[in-house]
Amino acid sequence: MIQQSASSGEVIFGIHAVRHALLKAPEDCRELWIHEGRMKGPGFAEIMQLATRAGLRISRIPVERLDRMSQGAVHQGVILERRSSARPPTDLETILGTQAPPTTLLLILDGVQDPQNLGACLRTANAVGAVAVITPKHETARLTDTVRKVACGAAESTPVITVTNLARCLEGLKQKGVWIIGTDAVAGQSLYDADLTVPLAIVLGSEGSGLRQNTKQHCDSLIRLPMFGAVESLNVSVTAGVCLYEVVRQRSRTY
Repeated sequence: MIQQSASSGEVIFGIHAVRHALLKAPEDCRELWIHEGRMKGPGFAEIMQLATRAGLRISRIPVERLDRMSQGAVHQGVILERRSSARPPTDLETILGTQAPPTTLLLILDGVQDPQNLGACLRTANAVGAVAVITPKHETARLTDTVRKVACGAAESTPVITVTNLARCLEGLKQKGVWIIGTDAVAGQSLYDADLTVPLAIVLGSEGSGLRQNTKQHCDSLIRLPMFGAVESLNVSVTAGVCLYEVVRQRSRTY
């Protein structure tokens, strides 16, 4: 979880997010505050070790002060301040450069509205090495404290890019050599028959209605997940996991 601080930096809350920030860029971290009554809890020892190694000032303070600093957000007894510049880039031009590399992988979420689902998708995207998660500006979940907590540190290293016009974004990705594959329950091609070794963006639809028709029209191809039971669909975060790890499986046999 992240909020802006009064000193032109930002404060990060939660064990996973703080640990990840200390591991990824300790030089950008400024100060650590820890609940004085939870110094021996799970994860605290590693955070203390990392903060000490980075030479940070460490303050043990009452939980009431942590509550005020986090403005009511769930902090799990630990808060870290770092420079705002430590955040990952949030524009595709910077991330992809002039052309998408052969191993480029993006996750695009077309209208996912549940913060828990967005956080889970972001966590999986980070785990497989996706360079960014893209969402449309309207009718979609935002990068809130809940999303960051569910993402378990992924939000601090995997950019979440919000675009005003998703269709235009898809066309721009195509011009950079990215193949756009959308998921659709009635698509003719199975996920396991698709070539996922190319520079790729996987597009998933909303929890209720799936991909919008306009989004489908801008995909290079549509794939479905084989379903053999009574249920007709999977949760969007589960679908993201299945699709992204099939990309990993195919590419591990190629590269």
